Amino acid sequence: MSDQDDAAPQNDAPDAGHGHGDRSDAPDRGGDRGGDRGSDRGSDRGGDRGSDRGSDRGSDRGDRDGERAGGSERTDGAPEQPREPSVFEAADRGPLGGESDTGGAATARRAVRTWAGAAADRLTTIHGDGTVFEGNQIFALYGSDRTSHFVQGPVPPETLDHLGRVYCATSGYRRMRDRLRDHRVLVLCGEPGSGRKATALALLDELTGGKVFRLDPRHGVDEITEEALQESGGHLLELLTEDVRDAEGESRAARAGRGEHPTVARRPVTRLSELHLDRFGELLRGRDAYGVVLVENGELADRLLRGRYGMYCAPPPADEVLHRHLWNQLRAESDEALGDARARGARRDVVDALGLEELRPREAARLADHLARHWRGEVTDEQLLAECASFVRSQAREWFAGADRPGAVPEALPALNAGAFRIAVAVFNGSAYSLAAEAAELLAWELAVTLDPEHPPGRRLFGTHAEHRPVQARAVLEDGELDLGPAKVPVRAVRFQGEALAGAVLGEIWHGYHNVRGPVARWLRSLCDDSRPEVWVRASIAAGVLCSWDWIHGFRELVVPLAVTDEPVARMAAATALAESARDARVRPAVADVLKNWASSDDEMLVRTALLAHGYVLAAGSVSGSLDALARVVRVREATDTEVLVPASFSVARLLACGEPAPVLRRLRQWLEDGRLNLANLVHLAVIRTLSTRTTHLWGLREVPELDRHAARPLLIALLATRPELAAELASLLRSTLTTARSGEAALEALGGMLRRAAKDPESLGHACAFLPRLAVDRRDRDRLRGLLNELVRDRDRPLDRGAARRMWDAVTEGANR
Repeated sequence: MSDQDDAAPQNDAPDAGHGHGDRSDAPDRGGDRGGDRGSDRGSDRGGDRGSDRGSDRGSDRGDRDGERAGGSERTDGAPEQPREPSVFEAADRGPLGGESDTGGAATARRAVRTWAGAAADRLTTIHGDGTVFEGNQIFALYGSDRTSHFVQGPVPPETLDHLGRVYCATSGYRRMRDRLRDHRVLVLCGEPGSGRKATALALLDELTGGKVFRLDPRHGVDEITEEALQESGGHLLELLTEDVRDAEGESRAARAGRGEHPTVARRPVTRLSELHLDRFGELLRGRDAYGVVLVENGELADRLLRGRYGMYCAPPPADEVLHRHLWNQLRAESDEALGDARARGARRDVVDALGLEELRPREAARLADHLARHWRGEVTDEQLLAECASFVRSQAREWFAGADRPGAVPEALPALNAGAFRIAVAVFNGSAYSLAAEAAELLAWELAVTLDPEHPPGRRLFGTHAEHRPVQARAVLEDGELDLGPAKVPVRAVRFQGEALAGAVLGEIWHGYHNVRGPVARWLRSLCDDSRPEVWVRASIAAGVLCSWDWIHGFRELVVPLAVTDEPVARMAAATALAESARDARVRPAVADVLKNWASSDDEMLVRTALLAHGYVLAAGSVSGSLDALARVVRVREATDTEVLVPASFSVARLLACGEPAPVLRRLRQWLEDGRLNLANLVHLAVIRTLSTRTTHLWGLREVPELDRHAARPLLIALLATRPELAAELASLLRSTLTTARSGEAALEALGGMLRRAAKDPESLGHACAFLPRLAVDRRDRDRLRGLLNELVRDRDRPLDRGAARRMWDAVTEGANR
């Protein structure tokens, strides 16, 4: 063909076959080839990729090879010789088997943001008696020496006076007062720190004129006698969450706290019901008294709220509580003191240090104290921020202190389930509620069998409702999206009401409770072996965070078991965890040393894991360091070693998507010029991957916002759109791959798939048409590209849009004029 053929008529140029030489007589390959190369390639690679794709594509290529050798009918009688396998048959195979198995970039990006700035340090003072002071929160580690004697005591008048000055009435306060006056008993349900106790004291103070008593919380409502009640008094009872008392009335936890083995037969606590509340009300009526019972949110609260005694105590607005407490603290100061202190509380650094979207009343009162002291000059800015940062740590400490009480299954299951759910939300923060809930069940089982191996637990089918369960973790349910890579689907998402809570929860259990590490590590490893990217990506990044906090333990318990398995997903998870742990500069040298040893190991699983880890940049500390590490492995391997070339080429493509593509392209050119076949094959495989792999599947652990708009497009299109100055180098590398005999067919097939996708996306089509002239340097280039376009247009199953094909044809013709 001559270049005069470029001016062929527009109505038949794309499909007439003009000027194709041998291609004009070639059989139509569009049916099978177009089906493999289409725009739905990423999403169609699920369960049928092993059968349909392997058989169709294999037979298609086999037919073509036979035809090139003289057709399928052999006349010489010689047996057909088996064709030597080509490394480029795996050109479009990802390290996990399929293109989309790594998942979408949004999943990894959300997971990384969850742990950004997560503090692992603990600012805690522990005294010899086992009392822990953190901020103004006090925790008793060793329990208390309780007896079965029923006690009660008056609330000091100064406490009620202070409450009168700072209390902010919750919504529904009047209805609560009326119900308490009518029934003599009121059950207030809510979360700790939500203002339940303050509301109860305010109600009782109003109705009794300040004659308020606390009842012994070790005893249930069914154990209260008339002698324990005060005439015309108000009585406050806060139910503990412990579920078991022994036959003598002493809590099992109290015995264990004193080091005694609980040999006395246990009996379950009588389940609180309206029958017991009716009896309690009659006792109170006989004494002309009132009683308020506090119950935490949960199954019991759900049941009581449906009766006549239960009411939900919604926390008052935190801003109002803060204002009232600041006013009380600074009422003797100048007029501008209150406004100045509130302005300090609204500062961005203070809000970020708190790490909570909405403070609870107890926390708002605590913040008011810190702000007042800061205004008086009693604390510095640094001290104020440190105090604010301790809020989430205090919440995590409160959640997990004694979370296995009373120390045996099944009694401990409610507390274990709540703790497991909080940990699961930390790992899956912002992800689908169904994933977090299922992961919580798996973790609860691990915790339970560790606590009590002789009694494996079951699962409750109708426990706490999904609408109420997030409250246990200070979380909310909301509509969200889950990034699957080729598509995003709507989900019911769960997230903490504060980004700092995830780090506080994981840090609390990892640093505070060594015995929890075993079940948590087993749980994370099982999640890392889950084929769903939405699961293993989250788990692997959390595992990496834990490794960075305690390398010597985390590496051995979390990473090594995953790296040596035969499962590709587990190895990718191990690589991701290693890279995430290397985000901490103090841990990075240890990670680099491990990867160096693995890269030269005789264990092929460790070699592949090391290659995958270097795709994240973080392990080597730089793009050039990552490329050096990849080249060191590939140089000593055979040029046809797909087990090394596939993960290495995936890592190279991932480095191209890391935000620094220029040095990667320069290194690829150097490898081609090096002359070694193994490095050249690595380059060709990486280039083919840029044509066939969506950008979202090449996510890394660094933010690259410029690629977000192009997540669903092939990486080559994304690079052309965001880095147009690299178009010449990209074209040079792709042209080299197309003109190399061993890689040309696979590259042409991948290019056809990219053009199919571009034809359906106007923006991508523009970038592709601007790029094609750079590939049409000489007549053979133009013949190759025109032949490809003809095949795509003539595809009987999915013909390429003729308008898009015409634009591409014209772009190829333009190459003759460059």
